Order: sequence, then C-alpha cells, then structure tokens
Amino acid sequence: MRPGVFVSFEGSEGCGKSTQIQAIRSLLEARGIRCLATREPGGTALGEVIRHLLKYAPEGQGMCPQAELLLFAASRAQLVRETIEPALAAGTWVLADRFLDSSLVYQGIARGLGVEPVGRINDFALGKCRPDVTFLLDMDATAAWARAHAVTEQLGQTDRMESEPSAFYEAVRQGYLTLAAEDPDRVVVVPAARPVEVIREEIWQTLTARFDGLSG
Repeated sequence: MRPGVFVSFEGSEGCGKSTQIQAIRSLLEARGIRCLATREPGGTALGEVIRHLLKYAPEGQGMCPQAELLLFAASRAQLVRETIEPALAAGTWVLADRFLDSSLVYQGIARGLGVEPVGRINDFALGKCRPDVTFLLDMDATAAWARAHAVTEQLGQTDRMESEPSAFYEAVRQGYLTLAAEDPDRVVVVPAARPVEVIREEIWQTLTARFDGLSG
C-alpha cells in the first residue's frame, strides 16, 4: 500500500490555518483521498488534556518555558504514535494544524530556549516522523494577533498562548521566516493576508505539482 502524505500548516495565531485545512481536506476527499486532520496540542485523549492545561487551565498560569516545551513534546509524541503514523501507514493523508516547527519557533526562539535543544527533545519525542511539506501562512504579526483575539472574545475564553505581547508574536513570525529560509524544499511560505480562495488555490497548486493523482 502506498503510504499517505503528511502536510503541516504553520503560522502565528489568527493566520487562517484551520480554514485552509478544511478547504484542502474537502478538495482531497472530493478526489477519493482519505484524510485526517489533527491539531496541536491535542488530537488524542491525552493530548486534549494537555491542550487544556497549556491554553486554558488556571494551573497553567506562570508555567515556565521548559515545562511548556515538555508538555507540547509529550502531546506530540502521543499524537505521532497513536494517530499520525498509523494513518500514514494506511495510506491516509494527514493535515496537521501545527507540528514540530511550532516548538522550534515558539519555545526555541520566542521563549528563548534555543532551537537546538528544542530540536533534540523533539527528535526523541517524534522519532523520524516529519512532514512531507509544510505551508507557512505568513502575515503581519499585529493583524494576526487582532484576528486571534477576535475569535477568543467570541468564544468567551482566555487563551494563555494568545495573551502574549505583540513583540512575542513578531518574534514568532520572524522565527518562522528564518526556518523557512533554512528549509525551502519543505517549507512553502504563503502570504496569508489575501482572500481565502486565493490562498487555497496557491496551496492546492503546490500540492498538485508535488504529489501524483491530484490534478484533474
């Protein structure tokens, strides 16, 4: 059986990852391709508990960067072994809302822990599981922050990860762009301030150029 394809979507909060994952999933399924969408942190029973602690639980306030890094890695390790690797082995496409690059940027760069130590911890957590292609939805940090907070206000929840100052999100954006420049064969930078349909078409055209059986 032909293995599935692992596609990750990265970017700051509010950049539109979820919207594009839903759109690409619909296009793939219309062509008879099985798809699985995942999110981080989360995606498994254990991961969802960790997600609540990282994002919403009062116990997570004041969490040190090292603890944050290890919790993200724990959630990701479970997701890889319980969900992602079995799906890929069964020929399913996996569309991931965040993966390793998020920790390299958020904890390694924006939190100041360093890309190399964060990478080593995630190498242990993930083994050899890596995306085949990553789409970085890039947009102005202030605009992305405003989008994210508008959603948070609608939901009536306080998100610890979205409560950082604007300088933090600018560091996140620049960190992503640095990683993309270092790995251009895998990471595709997609300007995210454009209409949803334009972004979707650009992502789709990239996928059809890289993977057989999508055109037409």
